[in-house]
Amino acid sequence: MSNSTTTDKLFKVAIAIKGLDGLGQLVLGIVLIFIPPTLITGLANEVVTRDLLGDPSGTLSTHLQTAAHDFADGSSRTFAIGYLLLHAVIKLGLVAALLRKVLPLYPVAAVVLGAFVVYEIFRAVHTHSIALPIFAAIDVVIIVLVIREYIQLRRERATAATDAHM
Repeated sequence: MSNSTTTDKLFKVAIAIKGLDGLGQLVLGIVLIFIPPTLITGLANEVVTRDLLGDPSGTLSTHLQTAAHDFADGSSRTFAIGYLLLHAVIKLGLVAALLRKVLPLYPVAAVVLGAFVVYEIFRAVHTHSIALPIFAAIDVVIIVLVIREYIQLRRERATAATDAHM
């Protein structure tokens, strides 16, 4: 058994954060199913009318109001709920597999996270989302750490197999 390096610790922290993120997305997706869209638009209007975001006709206020109204129209709400639930379930499954060091699932995790990155960027371009590119960047970092951990585990297991046959 090798000593834990900084990168190993970073991998474990990143996977734990991804797990917590997945759990949070699962809870949020379930909550959004039961929250009426008018509550979201009402909350956005409250934030803007109370001047919490600066000028009510400013960029941030306009973006918040547009996002809230788009959410209330139905298609964005359906997308958000589906995205959160699907992303959460896949993420939690992959986190469990990575923490258990199920080697064949490491490439699967990298490909699935890569697909999420592509979709997050695609969706961000079309919706002008501020959050999706941030999520995509975090996923890219996780992909790099997953690939690095996969390579290291394969080496360790190959070395252990070779030592066992001697």
